[in-house]
Amino acid sequence: MSRANACPMTISDKRLRRHLLTAVLIKLVVLTVLWWLFIKDSRVSVDSNTISDRFGVPTSAQGASK
Repeated sequence: MSRANACPMTISDKRLRRHLLTAVLIKLVVLTVLWWLFIKDSRVSVDSNTISDRFGVPTSAQGASK
C-alpha cells in the first residue's frame, strides 16, 4: 500500500487522540472502583430446584444413569 496518499497527523488529531485515551482510561478506573466497592464480594447461591422451577425443566439426580 502506498504511503503517498497518507496525510500526517495534525496537532488537533493528536489532541483528540489524547483526549479519547484519557476518557477511556478514566472510565476504566471508575468501572474498576465501582466493581471493587459493590460487586467483588457479592455471592449468589444457586439451587438447582429453584432454577428448574423457574425454567420448567425437571431436575435429575446428579450421577443418575439414564
